[in-house]
Amino acid sequence: MQRESMEVDVVIVGAGPAGLATACRLLQLARESGQEISVCVLEKGSEVGAHILSGAVFEPSALDELFPDWKARGAPLNTAVTGDDVYYLSGPESAVRFPGPLVPRPMHNDGNYIISLGNLCRWLAEQATELGAEIFPGFAAAEVLYHEDGSVKGVATGDMGVDAQGEQKGSFQPGFEFHARYTVFAEGCRGHLGKELIERFQLARDSDPQHYGIGLKEVWEIPPEKHKEGLVVHTAGYPLIGASAAGSSGGFLYHSENNQVSVGLIVDLGYRNPHLSPFEEFQKFKQHPVIKQYLLGGRRLSYGARALNKGGLNSLPQMHFPGGLLVGCEAGTLNAAKIKGSHTAMKSGMLAAESLHAALRQAADAGEAPRELVDYASRFRQSALHAELHTSRNFSAGFHALGFWLGSALVFLEHNVLRGRFPFTLRDRTADHLQLLPAAEAPRIEYPKPDGKISFDRLSSVFLSNTNHEEDQPCHLRLRDPSVPLTQNLPLYDEPAQRYCPAGVYEIVEEADGSKRFQINAQNCVHCKTCDIKDPAQNIQWVTPEGGGGPNYPNM
Repeated sequence: MQRESMEVDVVIVGAGPAGLATACRLLQLARESGQEISVCVLEKGSEVGAHILSGAVFEPSALDELFPDWKARGAPLNTAVTGDDVYYLSGPESAVRFPGPLVPRPMHNDGNYIISLGNLCRWLAEQATELGAEIFPGFAAAEVLYHEDGSVKGVATGDMGVDAQGEQKGSFQPGFEFHARYTVFAEGCRGHLGKELIERFQLARDSDPQHYGIGLKEVWEIPPEKHKEGLVVHTAGYPLIGASAAGSSGGFLYHSENNQVSVGLIVDLGYRNPHLSPFEEFQKFKQHPVIKQYLLGGRRLSYGARALNKGGLNSLPQMHFPGGLLVGCEAGTLNAAKIKGSHTAMKSGMLAAESLHAALRQAADAGEAPRELVDYASRFRQSALHAELHTSRNFSAGFHALGFWLGSALVFLEHNVLRGRFPFTLRDRTADHLQLLPAAEAPRIEYPKPDGKISFDRLSSVFLSNTNHEEDQPCHLRLRDPSVPLTQNLPLYDEPAQRYCPAGVYEIVEEADGSKRFQINAQNCVHCKTCDIKDPAQNIQWVTPEGGGGPNYPNM
């Protein structure tokens, strides 16, 4: 069946902070110059914000630039940070609080806000729509389209109404093609189309491998007497501490409005012990007295998980290619030293908008075909965003190479003493999926059963994410070689997918005759992308399911 198509100047894949900031800034510039530019934004979630998950302490610098009157416009930044507590958790019951002068400058949050990033994206979508953008939620971009010369032509959404065997159902609808002069990819961390483009155009040929963490988060309503609106708590150390873990983590607890707190744990996906479960480590983290004191007597409202980039400047690929751009976490602009990527994503999108506007205006004036936006690279290099990421370029590599204490000393020296003038750049050239030890060489980790009050199991957690997929559809978690989980990953690594997935998607099932099979419960998938990143054989490929499928986060 013939696919219908739509011609636009710019199509943006992903309605996160980077994609929406791109749309807003481009249409602002078009309005200022009197130029007509058509912009559409495709979002795979059922609504804008449905797939957005972040801590989130938000630095408003990019928003101040994009909408200086954001307060009058009603942007959902309601809780200003009132205090920072930073702890080193030295064990399951012990902790040391860092005095303020010893906390690295990136960890200070004066002037920042505790927010729901999903709600901010909903607000940004309203601004983009008012400026003239067309936003299509439930439209999952599944395929990159190319011109005959190899440049990007646009994207196509996936077919709807296809059963698990790949046959058309009575409800079948073919995908829709969006043809654009430029296509901006803003899918977030480990976007599957961005991954294809990076490989096709060799955009990462001069970069270190990207490095990742998985962030697990819950929102709780806690007793009013325990709530301290505006307080930000960060932790390092426990639970990933000691040789058994062979990894590292950082925790957070943010007191937002309405007696709610966001609690979470970020686990470095460079961990080495294949027996480690990030989900179970998160449950242990919540039992630490520093965190548990706030949660006791509270009620868990929501749960989610999402991978994040942490390689920083050294791991950034080239962000332009014939026909399009990568922006935000699609490229990896998160500042790991600050644990913040929303303002950097927005700024990268705003820089992209400037390049897009200049190119579209020049092409219109001269009657030319679109050209590659190589000036995006120079705009980025000359920007405050590049300066910020350059200052933090050694953060991830420093902790990997030096461990927690020496890595912390390096961060303090770079930011508090030398103020960004550190003369050396550390490199981190081993990809996260290559870090695992053989299971036989790593100690097993015994995790306690959940108590149902502070700690919980995976399935009850996934229920709170409101995750749903059409069951009779092709599996969106594809195995390049179906034999690998049982013949390679199971004997070598005790098939770590059983544990690194935070949603119980992967299981080794033992049949009545003693044989084993690898089961994929794709219905549970919260689109975190951890499997695509951490699988040691790089055998799992995450692709988009039908549009609208996945989690439906109300306020994450």
